[in-house]
Amino acid sequence: MTTRPRIAASLVLAPLAIALAAPPIAAAPTDPMMNEQVKNYDWVRPQADFVRREAMIPMRDGKKLFTVIVFRKGTHDAPILLSRTPYDAGKATSRNRSQKIEEILPVMDKEFVDDGYIRVYQDVRGLGKSEGDYVMNRPLRGPLNKTRVDHATDAYDTIDWLVKNVRESNGKVGITGSSYLGFTALMALVDPHPALKAAVPQSPMVDGWMGDDWFHNGAFRTFGFDYDLEQTVKEGGGAVPKGTGDEYTAYLNAGSARSYAEAYGLLDLPVARKVFEHPAYDAWWQGQAVDKLLGARKLTVPTMLVVGQWDQEDSYGAPAVYRALEPQDANNDMVSLVIGPWRHSQVNYEARALGPLEWEGDTGLQFRTGWMKPFLDCHLKTDPPKCDTPPVLTYASGANRWEVSRKWPDGEYTPLYLAGNFGLSWDKPAAGSDSYVSDPAKPVPMLPRPIHLEGEEWKTWLVRDQRFVDGRPDVLSYSTGVLDKAVHIKGAPRVELHAATTGQDSDFVVKLIDVYPEENSADPDKAGYELGIGIEIFRGRYVHGFSTPAPLEPGKDYAFKWSLPDVDHVFLPGHRIMVQVQSSLFPLYDRNPQSWVPSIMEAKPGDYVKATETVRRGGDAASAVWLPVAKD
Repeated sequence: MTTRPRIAASLVLAPLAIALAAPPIAAAPTDPMMNEQVKNYDWVRPQADFVRREAMIPMRDGKKLFTVIVFRKGTHDAPILLSRTPYDAGKATSRNRSQKIEEILPVMDKEFVDDGYIRVYQDVRGLGKSEGDYVMNRPLRGPLNKTRVDHATDAYDTIDWLVKNVRESNGKVGITGSSYLGFTALMALVDPHPALKAAVPQSPMVDGWMGDDWFHNGAFRTFGFDYDLEQTVKEGGGAVPKGTGDEYTAYLNAGSARSYAEAYGLLDLPVARKVFEHPAYDAWWQGQAVDKLLGARKLTVPTMLVVGQWDQEDSYGAPAVYRALEPQDANNDMVSLVIGPWRHSQVNYEARALGPLEWEGDTGLQFRTGWMKPFLDCHLKTDPPKCDTPPVLTYASGANRWEVSRKWPDGEYTPLYLAGNFGLSWDKPAAGSDSYVSDPAKPVPMLPRPIHLEGEEWKTWLVRDQRFVDGRPDVLSYSTGVLDKAVHIKGAPRVELHAATTGQDSDFVVKLIDVYPEENSADPDKAGYELGIGIEIFRGRYVHGFSTPAPLEPGKDYAFKWSLPDVDHVFLPGHRIMVQVQSSLFPLYDRNPQSWVPSIMEAKPGDYVKATETVRRGGDAASAVWLPVAKD
């Protein structure tokens, strides 16, 4: 037997070793004139700590809605927290195009995704990348909507798809969001999907005529045109192109709301035309009022309603829904109300301060971690903690503390009367009156001029010092003496204003104000500060009913009654309580011409006339602000 030399194997393997060591063949050089645009780029890289999926979810009418699903890697058996938005779901889930989940999502989401929640954002029908037609505040199916779909059905179909297709979920869904997103959260409660287990609507748009975005007690809010243009125009939208000057001057020079709309081509917008066609509280407005829609149904989903005490856009909606639903809540565990010391939507951001007011810590974070998340946890988690949601949670401004109440309002209504010598009295005073001339050519401004209804000026206007109008001849200011003990109010102050006008129509604005001490070494920036606690308007033609406007009889006394926004506030010892009365708040609200016209929004230049307004006090016509005084 012959043995092969060992070297033979080495000779056989050598070519392979040489081949393995050879350098790779160089790629062909890039053509210098090659098209440098590429179709797409996946900005979510493998090192990201999250999963981000996009889906087109089919609705029952065949349209598909663009939806983004985001969660931290490793998430499983997780609750879903849904928001349905007109403000671009793609942008909401790619804020910084970071590889960290807390950087790509809104600030309020961190506590949830850190605890295993799946966060879902969806473009509403007709906006962003979603299919279909966009109708602002799309009415519920019925007399105003003859189609098969609305926000309630879209929410139902979305939730149905999510629980069947997101394998990381536990099949339980909550819904939340602020402003328009608060509106869509409420609409999901109409005939809700069985998997919808909790809702946290924040500052929701509920009734656009009674007290949210478009009107307040019949007075038209002119800034809505900017929103209309921004929301409903695909190309060329944004703010009305009136320049950057004083908006007081711009609106005054334009004349009526219709003249303003004509000047800037806004009547081309269907949403603007609809508002002009419905100046009174008719069936069109009433049929869209979400508090009425929900109040007519049984609430089956635990709901936490949230609003800011100084919400400059939607102060009406959340308390209105609470009032509609609370009578159903026999065990005080299905619907709760939260009022924080916030501007519109500030609950979802850092909230240590509002304008010059400073709180004890980040009140937005305190609420989200201390109450909102525990509420959602107890209804959405697979092994939930015990539910311990307060029926009413409010932040007492002035005292700077969170408070829990069993009911709302949580005070006994007590009249604070307008009195002689521009005083305020807890006792009914002798009869008398005070007068001023209201001139539409010189309306009372809502802010010191120049006015720009944007940015921080808009966000904080309700807490601005009111001394800039105190002393005007067309503003009546009534004040208590210096308080020797605290006055704590918890509820919506009610106005009862007995007044007459020489015109045929009139607006009345009442402001409830906390006047700081004139000498205030502890906080010198607020010495003498006149802080608005509640500011609200009433359009006189609706004194007999919001759906039945009628001219006022010149010289006749009327009892105008309306409510200020809901508050929890402590007027501290050493402070004073002030009430201001005026007949315009411009340019936030359009001017009342004070003569009779069928629609104020369409008044002509010759319709605007001066009028003498007479406020009655004491006796049988005792004007007062009824304060919900708490028993501390």
